[in-house]
Parts: sequence; C-alpha cells; structure tokens
Amino acid sequence: MSDLGAKEIVGKSLGRIPSGVAILTTQQGKSRGAMLASWFQQCSFKPPMVSVAMKKGRSTEGILDASEKFVLNILHTNQKDVLAHFGKGFAPEEDPFKGVETETATLGIPILKHSLCFLECQVRHIYEVGDHRMFVGEILNAGMEEEGQPMVHLRRNGFNY
Repeated sequence: MSDLGAKEIVGKSLGRIPSGVAILTTQQGKSRGAMLASWFQQCSFKPPMVSVAMKKGRSTEGILDASEKFVLNILHTNQKDVLAHFGKGFAPEEDPFKGVETETATLGIPILKHSLCFLECQVRHIYEVGDHRMFVGEILNAGMEEEGQPMVHLRRNGFNY
C-alpha cells in the first residue's frame, strides 16, 4: 500500500470516531469567548474532570489562558441552529453571544440556556498536543438544562474539521 493510500485510510478511519458536540464558553473581565468543541471527554472520576482540545490560535484561547475557567455546554440533537451560530467562529472583538440566551452560575461564565447540560470547570492542566492544546478541567458545578439526546458528530476526514 502506498503512503498516500495509507494516509487516506487513516483519515477516513479517524473521521469515523464519534464525538459529542458542545460549546465551550469562557470569560475574563469583559472579554467573553465561545467556540464549537467536539474533542472533549471525561478523563477522571476523582475528582471529576474533562479534557478539551483546542486548535492553537483560536481567539478563545487567550481568554481561556487568562481566566483558567470554562463551561462546556453540551448540545442536544435539536440544536443545529446553535451549532451553526457558534460553528462559524468569531473575530476577537465580536460578541459571540449576540442573539443567544445565556445565564450564569457559580463561575460567572455564560451558560447557554437551552443546552442539554453544562459543566463548569477550573483548568488544572494544559498540554501541548501537536497543532492543538489540551485543557483538563476539574468540574466544579454542573446543571441539566433540557431533556433529550446529546448531539454526536462524525467527520468525513480525520485530518481537518
């Protein structure tokens, strides 16, 4: 098998790994950030922790670095409009929450009102992983917002979004 053929198979195979769909939100002072996140998972029972991968250079990255806190808003299957809104990305000066209903809980970070559930997290570890950074957050608070099934995503190719 050629290297090109092997790479194509690796890409297609990686694309078949299902991932959840969430909106990561963060805030530091008046700076607020939000982004579509699909590379996240639980990574510890005691204490309860999740890991989230973020491509280097995202505008949300600097806000998260400064605040060291984030919320994972897990989307349900009926939230394709929310997926489209946050999936387009935002310029650093743009308000990602314009037209979106939010509330806050213990960390004061925007929570999407109609998400399936949310996890408020304190960053405990950051790892450099290729073209991404992995943020590991301890879950300090959580809430159930809506009933339903979590949204799941499959990529066509494991080498890009």
